[in-house]
Amino acid sequence: MGKLIRCIAVDGTLSIAAIDATDIVNRAAEIHKTSAVTSAALGRLLCAASLMGSALKGADDSLTLRINGGGPAGTVMAVSDSAGNVRGYVQQPVVELPLNRQGKLDVAGAVGTQGNVTVIKDLGLKEPYVGRTPIVSGEIAEDLTAYFATSEQTPTVFALGVLVNPDLTIKAAGGFLIQLLPTAMDDTIEKVERSIDGLPSVTALLTAGLTPEDICRRALKEFELDVLDTSAPAYKCYCTRERVEAALISTGKAELLDMAKQPETKVSCQFCDREYVFTPRDILALAERSSKD
Repeated sequence: MGKLIRCIAVDGTLSIAAIDATDIVNRAAEIHKTSAVTSAALGRLLCAASLMGSALKGADDSLTLRINGGGPAGTVMAVSDSAGNVRGYVQQPVVELPLNRQGKLDVAGAVGTQGNVTVIKDLGLKEPYVGRTPIVSGEIAEDLTAYFATSEQTPTVFALGVLVNPDLTIKAAGGFLIQLLPTAMDDTIEKVERSIDGLPSVTALLTAGLTPEDICRRALKEFELDVLDTSAPAYKCYCTRERVEAALISTGKAELLDMAKQPETKVSCQFCDREYVFTPRDILALAERSSKD
């Protein structure tokens, strides 16, 4: 499980949330059998989704982040509920690239830079909110910072990081999200910039033993913070056989009758790789239900 904390400045000028998602990203890497660079890309997006999702108000609200910049990794997606529980996938889980100029995993090279970041918020309304902005760097944190500036007009600082061991397990993964509130004063941005100037990377802070609360206070050392809440999000998929059946029924009777000619039909969940097997008899029963709907 992860560790997530949300804080607010005592003067009401900003909020910060931080997460240690090492266990979450490890679980994602195990499920999807990702290479180092795709573990980093998916891990960053999972951290971001959890941080953003934890701010949702309704118990049934959800948030989806999707990024596709035309790189070899293809589409990378993460979905969070309002408790920060996340699930995700990367279209091409194994991508091998040289390190970038900084000697780090080339996430931008894997994701690509010719495309969009899409944010979907399902708040239980008739239609979900959909925001879409161009990718600015492919590094994900910068792309989401640009999304907030453009689509939500919210000054934001996003930091995300994933450190991958040589054996492809995850040594550290996490991030923090700072956002100015409408009550922010003229000097708030300057204070934030001074606070984060020279701040080590998120993964360096986590490997040094800092907790998410420590990271919040370290990142905003010029501010007095109050803790709003803490949680322990996890990698959590909500797929069930019933949901898969509903998806199959939605394909229509003709498609189902065609499937029934096969010895069996296998459907894998893209988020958790759980496999559901349907016999021809099962498929014909779904076709019967489809004709009644």
